[in-house]
Amino acid sequence: MKLPLIISSCLLGNNTKYNGKNNESDKKRRKKGNRGKKEFFDFIVICPEVEGGLSIPRDPAEIIGNKVITNNGKDVTKNYNNGAKHALDKALKYKAKYALLKAKSPSCGKDYIYDGTFSGNLIKGDGVTVSILKKNGIKVFTENEIELLLKEISTNITK
Repeated sequence: MKLPLIISSCLLGNNTKYNGKNNESDKKRRKKGNRGKKEFFDFIVICPEVEGGLSIPRDPAEIIGNKVITNNGKDVTKNYNNGAKHALDKALKYKAKYALLKAKSPSCGKDYIYDGTFSGNLIKGDGVTVSILKKNGIKVFTENEIELLLKEISTNITK
């Protein structure tokens, strides 16, 4: 039986990133543990920014305090909150207990996000979507933690 997995669209090679590109790479696909994701999971694909009403491409945005602001000063917090709610609705609908999301993103970043200065500096924190998923008991992993995700599910399946 496959488990439902919430996954960032850009990690699958879909051009949903703010600059119209994606975050898939040959290196990531070849990484140990990454080859078999599809055999363990039914992917529930999300892009909170797009589902929240933002375009592709769009201005880059970062979290500043409790707001999400673009590099041009536009407040897009409402879009990010709406996208996070869409992601949570999908997770609940499909009873997903796990998510694999894009590190450092203002939506999908886990543990570290950009600091709001658009200078590439990281601070501790979670993106808007990660925050709402965690609050609802969904375990979140980034593309850098695929082996941890696989270990987690194999541990829980054997219990």
